[in-house]
Amino acid sequence: MERRVRKHKKSKKWLWITLTVVLLLGVGITAYLFSIYNNVKSTVDNDIHETVTGIDHEATKKKVESKESINVLLLGVDERENDRGRSDTMIVMTLDPENERSQMVSIPRDTRTKIVGEGFDDKINHAYAFGGSNMAVDTVENFLDIELDYYLRMNMEGLGQLVDAVGGITVDNDFAFDYSGESFSEGEINLNGEEALAWVRMRYDDPQGDAGRNERQRQVIQGVLDQGANINAVNKIGDIMDVLGGNVATNMQFEDMRDLATNYRGARKDISTYQITGSGTRIDDIYYLQVPESEVQKANEMIQDYNS
Repeated sequence: MERRVRKHKKSKKWLWITLTVVLLLGVGITAYLFSIYNNVKSTVDNDIHETVTGIDHEATKKKVESKESINVLLLGVDERENDRGRSDTMIVMTLDPENERSQMVSIPRDTRTKIVGEGFDDKINHAYAFGGSNMAVDTVENFLDIELDYYLRMNMEGLGQLVDAVGGITVDNDFAFDYSGESFSEGEINLNGEEALAWVRMRYDDPQGDAGRNERQRQVIQGVLDQGANINAVNKIGDIMDVLGGNVATNMQFEDMRDLATNYRGARKDISTYQITGSGTRIDDIYYLQVPESEVQKANEMIQDYNS
């Protein structure tokens, strides 16, 4: 009888130990997740957020709450010390959660159009150099006759750091080439941050020129998104936020990003791309890409189709 009592006490003891360990693990995990939450929220709201006067944030918020399609302007800039730089990458991404699809429309940087706020025609990527994110947003909206809901600007150096932060990416390379001391074979290849930057910057040896480079940039963006969505990326969230805090600006706040991650996750399932085209011309000995009105209208209709 005494042995049974001792055995029962012993089992109760181990039960309490087990429950205590589970409880401590639960508290530890909760504290860890809470620290991640606070870290992300602080970085987004204090270091990354930037107001853009040309975008109606309240109207955008209502769209997101209703799970309507939204347009996001992605800017890739090469910023150097004492130089704002130019937006060498300009992509309008449309997220359509209802049909679980998204679309990226790339605007060539040499596209000649009216620079809103300056009153003259110039290369569209000069809008950012002249007036920052506000002028870039206004100029793209005017060029395509659309409304933008968000914008996100990243320094291209930061893109390489972000690739490293997510553990590298995998892309599909159309043809073998060498650039900036790196060699890239044809087919599926793995890239670290330094390699990814070299891979997206090459354009003069690409048969498609800017169009080919823009497609490579899209692949890198997609690769980062895919890796960032991986459950293992939670362990790298600190590194990711450090990179974003120093290289990214957006009019999104933490709540906006959280709502997009929740309500627009399905839009990643089907991603299509389009490259705006035109013909090269020289005006006052400066090269421009002249985009015909029919091409502008085609791009507008493609974006509106994803918004309908």
